[in-house]
Amino acid sequence: MVRCKLCTYPGMTGTTLDSSNDPHRLLARFLRARREAATADASLGEGRGRRRTPGLRREEIAQRAGISTTWYTWLEQGRDVALSAEALSRLADGLGLSPAERGYLFELARRRDPLPQGAGTDAPVPAELQRTVASVPMPAYLLDRGWRRRSWNAPAAELFAAWADSGDDNLLRYVFLDASAPTLITDWAHRAQRIVAEFRADTALYPDDVTLLDLVDALRHGSPAFEEYWNAQGVLAREGGLRTFNHPRLGHVAYTQVTLVPAGYNDWKLVLLLPDGGGTPL
Repeated sequence: MVRCKLCTYPGMTGTTLDSSNDPHRLLARFLRARREAATADASLGEGRGRRRTPGLRREEIAQRAGISTTWYTWLEQGRDVALSAEALSRLADGLGLSPAERGYLFELARRRDPLPQGAGTDAPVPAELQRTVASVPMPAYLLDRGWRRRSWNAPAAELFAAWADSGDDNLLRYVFLDASAPTLITDWAHRAQRIVAEFRADTALYPDDVTLLDLVDALRHGSPAFEEYWNAQGVLAREGGLRTFNHPRLGHVAYTQVTLVPAGYNDWKLVLLLPDGGGTPL
């Protein structure tokens, strides 16, 4: 019998590649490893009979995920099978994947996870991040994914006293709705336009987050400048660079901004302002 290596089947969009770096092969190896590490659930009738390999059978994982055994087998064989994000989500649940493993699965499959990721805008500030903010000597503050200031240290509180006085911990609301912001922030129009483009990039990560949608709506109605910049459709990564301020007590001050996303806390941004400037204006 001749085995056809280039055969296609319904639901398949192409042929299988042999390269070890092919995403379909990487996905196949990952699925098999996680299946072999999965634990049987007796309440589902799993784990019965003799087993020659560890973990669960393919049909058991397929049943958990609500997909056909043939479909799942094709995935483990590295075939180019079209699978929806919803089916991948059920597969991740069926395999009992951790958040990191789930993210890796969706990266390999090149799909967007339909479930909201991260801790959300109401999550408590992780204690280790609070300690980090308090321990650094330069101005530092922590933003959640809704761009709310959730923690800052004494130098930041002094630099941004007007922000504190505004009574609103949201950075965007301060920049666009408080009268003191254009005075404090040098070259306010340029900085404000970049902030909107950076924020737009963030909203794409959480398209169904009601808090973010409400924030955008409020800013569009409350600030003509935000409405103009939002409609411009600019998208930028959060970048560092030179930041200058006209402070009522400190005078003209310059910093180099560095924004970090702490490992394991993708919803948080740690913003550091290194004294003396020296960066490139952005």
